Amino acid sequence: MDRGRMIELFRTNDLVLISAAEALLASAEIPCFVADMHMSALEGSLGFLPRRVMVARDRLAQAKRLLDDAGFGCEYTDAV
Repeated sequence: MDRGRMIELFRTNDLVLISAAEALLASAEIPCFVADMHMSALEGSLGFLPRRVMVARDRLAQAKRLLDDAGFGCEYTDAV
């Protein structure tokens, strides 16, 4: 997976949503990467820094459709 070509799909503090999204994306063979997972060490484990779910730029539309169809209700990042 080339993380240099990944783009933010969404960000959240909801670890259950992240885990479910990772599983759904993996089942559709859409590689993803969760950035900022270890920031809790810096923030004191308070959970106020959101984690970013990243996907390949060319799979962004497919990932959004998949999560929408599954009813995840994510607020997507408006990045291109």
